[in-house]
Amino acid sequence: MNFRDIVTRSRSYRRFDASFRLDDGLLAGLVELACYVPSSRNLQPLKYVAVSDREGCDAVFGCLSWAGYLDDWNGPPEHERPAAYLVMLRDLAISSGAACDCGIAAQTILLGATSMGLGGCMVASVDRDRLCTILNIPVRYAIEFVLALGKPVEPVVIEQMREGGDVRYYRDAHGIHHVPKRTLEEVLLRFR
Repeated sequence: MNFRDIVTRSRSYRRFDASFRLDDGLLAGLVELACYVPSSRNLQPLKYVAVSDREGCDAVFGCLSWAGYLDDWNGPPEHERPAAYLVMLRDLAISSGAACDCGIAAQTILLGATSMGLGGCMVASVDRDRLCTILNIPVRYAIEFVLALGKPVEPVVIEQMREGGDVRYYRDAHGIHHVPKRTLEEVLLRFR
C-alpha cells in the first residue's frame, strides 16, 4: 500500500471482528511508532495502557460512548466489538497539556494499524473516572483518548461534500458507513 492508500483507508471504524485477537506484541509495535513522532517542546508526555484480554476489553467498552451522530446506535454488538484498546494517557508530571501530541500520536498509531490491514477509532467520549478506577490508573495520569483497534468488518465510504454541506457521518439502509469530506478546492485557500 502506498501512503495515500493508507491515509484514505484509515477511517474511524466502529465495527470489528471480535473473534480476531490482537496480541501484546502488535500493540507494543503500534505504541513504538508513537515514540518516534514529533512532540511539543519534545516533552513526550504520552503514555499508554494496552488492553487486549476479553475481560479487560469488556470493561473498557463499558466506559465508552460510540458514534455521536448515529442517534439510534449504542455501539457495536458483542460480536463486533474491538479486539484491543490503547488508552492514551498524559503524564501530568511532565506536561499540563498535549493536544498536538495526542493528535500526532493517535494518527500515527491508526495509520500503522491500517498498514497492517487493521483499523481503529479514536474515542474521546470516555467515562474517565470509571476507566481510571477499572485500570488502576494513578492520579499522576490523565486519560486523553481511547484508541479502539481490531479487524474492521464495516464498509466505510468517503463522500465528497459540497461546500456548506452536512459533515455528519451516517449509515445507509445497507449498513454502509458514509463519511462526508470537504473537497481540496474548499480547503486549499488562495489569497494571492
